Amino acid sequence: MNWYLTKLIFRIICGDGQHTAQFDEQLRLIQAGSREEAYHKAHSMGMKEEEIFYNQQLQLVQWQFISISELYQLGELIDGAELYSRIEERENADSYLHLVQKKAEQIRFGNTLEMLNLA
Repeated sequence: MNWYLTKLIFRIICGDGQHTAQFDEQLRLIQAGSREEAYHKAHSMGMKEEEIFYNQQLQLVQWQFISISELYQLGELIDGAELYSRIEERENADSYLHLVQKKAEQIRFGNTLEMLNLA
């Protein structure tokens, strides 16, 4: 069995959809015997996690699975190995740095399992 890193893309539509487009990019680990099996497992996972519900403002919220945008077979797991990289370009560097620092504080002082929805 091999380990694969995949990125699942979901679109989030709230109410009538007249808002800035929102997409959730999720990195997932998949254990599979082949790349094809990993793809099918990831696709099935995405389809099963589509959801429709009402938010606190009684607006319909839809999580639509879009696709698998990336799939990589992982080699040997090595301490400190880079699994993913993405370059961010922001108009306001201070705002981005503030967001990163807030997230780091939550990880350091908060409940990371709760943050990751694993609890």
